[in-house]
Formats: sequence, C-alpha cells, structure tokens
Amino acid sequence: MARVLYLGGLGRSGTTLVERLLGELPSVCALGEVVHLWQRDILDDERCGCGARFSACTFWKRVGEQAFNGWGNVDVLRVHALRDLVERTRHIPRLAAGHMPMDEVREYAGFYAKVYNAAAEVSGADVVVDSSKHSALAHVLRWASDVDLRVVHVVRDARGVAYSWTKTVTRPETDGAEEMTRYSPGRSALLWNAHNAAFGLLGRRGVAVRRVRYEEFLTDPRAALIRLADFAGLTLVPDDLNFLRPDHADLGVGHSAAGNPMRFTVGRLPLRRDDAWVAKLPPRQRRMVSAMCGPMLRAYGYPVFTEEA
Repeated sequence: MARVLYLGGLGRSGTTLVERLLGELPSVCALGEVVHLWQRDILDDERCGCGARFSACTFWKRVGEQAFNGWGNVDVLRVHALRDLVERTRHIPRLAAGHMPMDEVREYAGFYAKVYNAAAEVSGADVVVDSSKHSALAHVLRWASDVDLRVVHVVRDARGVAYSWTKTVTRPETDGAEEMTRYSPGRSALLWNAHNAAFGLLGRRGVAVRRVRYEEFLTDPRAALIRLADFAGLTLVPDDLNFLRPDHADLGVGHSAAGNPMRFTVGRLPLRRDDAWVAKLPPRQRRMVSAMCGPMLRAYGYPVFTEEA
C-alpha cells in the first residue's frame, strides 16, 4: 500500500516549493500534479520535470509498465468521464458523506492508486508526494483502500494568492506555447475560501491532515521539513537536510509530471517569501479580498486588515 503525502490547497500557495524540498529527502519520490497526468502527459506528451518528453522519460516509462503494462493501456477517456462524474468541488459534501456513486469513486481513485504504488515500487521510496492540490480529488482518494493518505494543507495569505493569480506565467513544458491560467482577485478569493474549507472538512472525516502556512514554512524550512517528514512517518538524520542552505536549497533533477515552472529548477533555488502583493496588489482589490476572506484569514492567523503600500 502506497504511503501518499498529498499536497492540497489553492494554486499559487507554495505547494510546488514544498514538493520540491520534500522530494530531496531520502525515501521520498515527488510526482508533481498527478491530476494532470492523464491529459498533459499521456495524451499531450508534455515535458517531465527532468526536461524529457513524458513518453521519453525512463522513470515514467517504468511506472507505466508497472501500473498498467504501458501507458497505452490506460483508457484516458474513461478517466476523464469518471473525473467529470465524481471529482468536482460541488460534489465535496456528498463525497464527504459517502453519498456519491461509490463504485465510480473507487474506480477513479484506483487509477491514482496504481500510479502511486507503481512509483513507489520503481523508485524504492517509502513515500510518494502528489501535489495535485485539488480538494475534490483529496476527498476521492479518501475512499481508496490501497492508499495510505496523509494530506498536507498548504495555506498562503489570500491577498498574496490573489495577486499571484493575476500574473502572466508561461508554461515551459509547452515550449512557450501556452500560459498558466489567470483569475481575477474576486474569483481567486472565492476559490481560496472554498478549497481551504474543503480541506478542513476532510480532516473532520478522519483523514490525517497537517496544515502548513507558506509564510511560516519559509521562515524555517529545515524545521518545517522535519515536522512534515515525521507526519509522513519518516525519520531524518541531520545529513538528510544538507541540501538546505541559509538562503537557498540545492535541488537535483526531479520527475514532476505537471506543475508550475519551479519543477524544472535544478541547482540553486532561493528560499525567500514572495511578498510582492504588499506593494503591487491595488488597494481596492486588497480590500475586496480581505473582506471576502476575512473569517478564514483570521482563523488561519492572518491579519484581516493590512496597511496599504
């Protein structure tokens, strides 16, 4: 049974950073955003974090053989049909209560379980990391009998998330042909509330959930990684964290299936908070996001009102 550390939260909250650092730990295999594997990798043959096309990546070839006797045997249309049926944010209350068509829920979860178990076998890792983020998928995976699910709920100040979603970011895996999705601050505020609340509900349904604030993680990455390793059931020794320096991390090549451009970083990765929103998020938008997200900002320990730059 695969031990899976699922990184959840709204996009632009720092999950890729957390994943990259976790992936440097011994006995950990970071897979990227597996939720996108079916379309972007199997069908579209985008680039793995190692830089190779998915079809040419030795690691993913071996995972596909182990899981499905080859990726060509995966019925992607069936995966997409199941996704549309069960993996939607609006379905979360029914997923939490077990009121969904459970045969389909378990079938959909089974595709992910096969990937996780195969990746653990191929890599020899004790823990695999999926940074898919989607709250509905986390609720689906709760029903997978052959997955030991542990969820890391990554939270970032809603105003920082809102500003990040307005930025134009090219997707390197498409060789510059496509950009990452953008949302208005109002839209991202709604999503921030919904997805973060969904992870709180998951914890109340008996799933092991550990909340991590992006800002605190970067204040002391070493201590944060030790705590997450303990949560994942791993015991570290001091040398396991030698890749961490006071202001950066030294990263090796990874095999992230999908995610933001940081997954392609090899070598020095600066470890500093991205607080550009403090100066660049327009005051009106800042006030709007603060008002919309006020109760949950307060619950997570963030100030509801901030000084405007």
